[in-house]
Amino acid sequence: MIPRGLIVAVQFLTRLPTPRIDDLRPRDLSLSAVFFPFVGAMIGAAVALAVWSLRPVDPWVGALAGVLMWVWITGGLHLDGLGDVADAFGASHRDPERFAAVLGDPHAGSFAVMAIALQIASKLVLLALIPTIAAPWALILIPAWARLGALVWSCTVPPLKSGLAERFSSDIRWSMIGAWSAVLIGASAWVALPLLSGLVIIPLGGLFWRWRLNGINGDCLGASIEVTESLLLLAIVLGKA
Repeated sequence: MIPRGLIVAVQFLTRLPTPRIDDLRPRDLSLSAVFFPFVGAMIGAAVALAVWSLRPVDPWVGALAGVLMWVWITGGLHLDGLGDVADAFGASHRDPERFAAVLGDPHAGSFAVMAIALQIASKLVLLALIPTIAAPWALILIPAWARLGALVWSCTVPPLKSGLAERFSSDIRWSMIGAWSAVLIGASAWVALPLLSGLVIIPLGGLFWRWRLNGINGDCLGASIEVTESLLLLAIVLGKA
């Protein structure tokens, strides 16, 4: 039987079909957090398959397939968060109340469009340049590292207000973070050493939110996942240069 938490994590993080859950409870998302890095690896495997199915045609065609898969399988969930955060930063002028107001606006402004376009372009270029030797396994691990980051940020940065971020963090334990960290460190050391830069990128992300807002919410988590994925892709490209 598939664990309930895994089903919830797949439903929340992807567009993949899952068994139906009719009695969702408020704590289900938090209890599913233990599966987030695993679901990240599932996302990475789908992206790697897309890239390497068409990379023999041309690296850019493979990269385009990878980006399309990345956006489709996640439903643009984290890109939406990145766009919302970009709009809020662009319009708030360091006013926390203005930041929160813009963050809650469902409309996409010019800063959101620019941020999402730049993020997609960054992933496209980096996927085209990623070295062949380590890339398939590295691509599986990159989304897993980013979703481990979501667990760390939720535990180390207070929520901006009552909402998704607060509910998500309620059942996250340092023991699960430690276990997943050990798995990802070991796997990265085996297949792609540059991914160990996640040990620096993730804490820096938490420090940024503490310094900039002294808090975090669901959109901030999504934005951080997107930025972490791009920085890890960059680390792979630079590490094999």
